[in-house]
Parts: sequence; C-alpha cells; structure tokens
Amino acid sequence: MDQSNRYADLSLKEEDLIKGDKHILVAYHMQPATGYGYLEVAAHVAAESSTGTNVEVSTTDDFTKGVDALVYFIDEAKGIMKVAYPNELFDRNVTDGRAMIVSFLTLVVGNNQGMGDVKQLQMQDFYVPWSMLRLFDGPAKDITDMWDILGRPRVNGGYISGTIIKPKLGLRPEPFARAAYQFWLGGDFIKNDEPQGNQTFCPLKKVLPLVYDSMKRAMDETGQAKLFSMNITADDHYEMLARADFALETFGPDANKVAFLVDGYVGGPGMITTARRQYPQQYLHYHRAGHGAITSPSAVRGYTAFVLAKMSRLQGASGIHVGTMGYGKMEGGRDDRNIAYMIERDSADGPYYHQEWHGMKPTTPIISGGMNALRLPGFFENLGHGNVINTSGGGSYGHIDSPAAGAISLRQSYECWKAGADPIEFAKEHKEFARAFESFPGDADKIFPGWREKLGVHK
Repeated sequence: MDQSNRYADLSLKEEDLIKGDKHILVAYHMQPATGYGYLEVAAHVAAESSTGTNVEVSTTDDFTKGVDALVYFIDEAKGIMKVAYPNELFDRNVTDGRAMIVSFLTLVVGNNQGMGDVKQLQMQDFYVPWSMLRLFDGPAKDITDMWDILGRPRVNGGYISGTIIKPKLGLRPEPFARAAYQFWLGGDFIKNDEPQGNQTFCPLKKVLPLVYDSMKRAMDETGQAKLFSMNITADDHYEMLARADFALETFGPDANKVAFLVDGYVGGPGMITTARRQYPQQYLHYHRAGHGAITSPSAVRGYTAFVLAKMSRLQGASGIHVGTMGYGKMEGGRDDRNIAYMIERDSADGPYYHQEWHGMKPTTPIISGGMNALRLPGFFENLGHGNVINTSGGGSYGHIDSPAAGAISLRQSYECWKAGADPIEFAKEHKEFARAFESFPGDADKIFPGWREKLGVHK
C-alpha cells in the first residue's frame, strides 16, 4: 500500500522545521527492495515509525494524523531520505516528564528495520531541537572533574593516560591488584575491561579492596591522584546498585576517584540511565562493546557509531569509547574525529545536521584499541587536541621495561606532540618514549622508518 500521500511532504523545508522547534529530524541511508518505489518505501518507513500500519484502520482520527512522521526529503540517486518526527510522538517519564532514548530508538529504528520492502536502512544522523534536548539528562560529570582530581587546569587540562588490566580475563585478585599498582606508578587511569566483573576466580569483593590498596600506595609513592573505572554492568538494576555501592564503601574518602563503567550497548539505555541518575557524583564511563554488530561501515541497517555516540551524550555518559580513528587496531578512519567533535563541543556539525547543545555538559572521547606511544602523535595531530582519556592495554603492559614505563611513554608521546617536536629527536631525551620504539618495533618500522640508526638501536 502506497502511503506517500499521507506520510510524505516534500514541500517541507528543513530550515523551517528546525526553526519551528517541534520535530526531531532523522537522516537515513535507504535502499528499497526490488520492485518497490523509493518514495513509497520511504513513506512506509515513516508510517511504521509513527502512526501507521499496513492497512487503513477505523481508529484513526484527525488528531492522530497530526502526529504523523513525514518524509520531507529524498535523494534516490544517493540513497538518502530524511524524516521529521513530531515531538509528541516520543514517550515521557511518568515520574518527572523527562525524555528517554528507548522511546527514540523504538520509533526511529524499531519495526522499520524488519520491513520486507526495505533492502537497506541505516540511521546516519539526527537533530534534536531545544524543546526536546532540555528533556534529556545529559552528563552530570565530565573531563573537567577528572582534571580537578588530577590537579590539572579546568580548561585544556590535557591527556589522561590510562590502561586496561591485561590480560583482560584470567588474573586472580592479587595479580590483578599488583598489575594496577605497577601501572599507577606512571599513569593516571585504569579501567576494568568490559568482561571483567565478578568472576569466580576473581571475586569483586576480594579484588576491589586490593585495588584500592594499590591505588593508595601508588598515590603515596608518586604524590599524584589516581583514577579507577569499575565495571558495574549487570542484567539487574539492583545488582548494578550493589556493585556500585560496594565500590563507594570500599574507596571511602577516595570515592570521587572511582568512575562507573557500564556496557551501554549490550546492556541498553536503561543501564546508562540507572547509573546516571543513581550516582550523579561519579564519572559515567560508557563502554560500547558489541556496537560493531550494527555500526560497522559494512552494515546496511541499524545506526552508525556517530549516532551511538551522540545518543550517549543525551543519556548522560561522561565519556564513551569512540575508536582510534584508524590509528589503532579497530575499524574506523580519520574522519571519525567528527564523532569526538559532536560529543565534546557545544556546537558541531554531523554528517547531515548541525547540532547546538545549549550548554549541555560534554562527553569525553575515550580512545582505546591497539594504541601505544608511537601511534599517539599522529592521532593527536588528526584530532587537533589531546583532551581525551586513552586506555592502552598492550601499549602499557607491552612496554619493554615496565607498565609504569609504558604509562610514562604515553604521557611523553602527548608532550612530544604538544611541543611540536620531532619524535625521534624527542626520544633521544626521553628514555621511556625511546624504549617504546624497541617495545613495538613493527609499529616503529612502519611509522618511523630508519629509527634504529637514528636512535642507535641494533637488532
């Protein structure tokens, strides 16, 4: 059934829709299945995403038609369609009238993903008007709070060197805590890897007090504050609260140095909102494990990594992993810096929409996945700044001297880039950075050919 007469209005102007402040706008890449027309399928997507179904129903009235989602733009040659969703379509909390990401996702990537007349349908970008933006929580804490704890300036406080305890699984409590101590002697921030939690061989209630002891000893020895991001992910709301409460009790006077990591993609928006609302004094660390199932550039449905990150800011994530923009081991490219810009700036351009955040706190880009001191200068140059959290597992524990030396090499890499120095020349005066070349010779050969002769290193 062709529903384009009702669910499409190509006379609508995007600038008027934005000025009107009454619609969330969504841009999709869409290709219809063989035998279906482009506008016909686009209108079906809008119908299925809002008030429509596949037949005429007797319960439709004039008010219902007034909240139809409308296709307002198509470019069949490029496979682009845009839909305007009236604000009234989206569910609000009974308790406080706030907006929710689950309702947004239910509409814009709900049943339309399984329609038989759609071959490809992936959300590329969305625009949130001020009237809806102000109904989302946004972050309670951001990177400035981390800089405060570390004794840094609140503006351009710079790079936070971090790691993930390696191996990601298999360590008992004592070796785990010892590995944390070894890194904290040189670095700032340790996070649980996304599967780490309460394994039988490493019970949370045994390992966490040991980790806190390691933190205190490292702080005493270095005179510097340290940060720990603990995984509180669980199926059950009360289990999450139990894990979080135990952490706050354990760290006591240093509870402000604990972030809460939540596997937000596999766990869903409810986990993020639970952590954001129950613990507004803690930095909320959004891990996106599993997102590649739908956000991979090879995917033809779902939504992109850009969309995921933008939604995380609305939900209240203090920081989210954004990949390594082609500089690490994960899928991605240099243009992924636009993901970082969208979540960290108050005004930013997306692939299809410009977004004003109206003072909503930023979400920190967290850089993770195959990074080490040799890869970081190029990464910083591409991004244009170093105000990020970087968690380098192998880049720290794979350093030839020690995890602390690995952590120091990461910091020195940032200082090298910030100073605009030649990395080879900088390495001659900075031992830990120099030893990173020997620690990761494959990367050194690729990024800095001829480094052995220049640094006097022989095989």
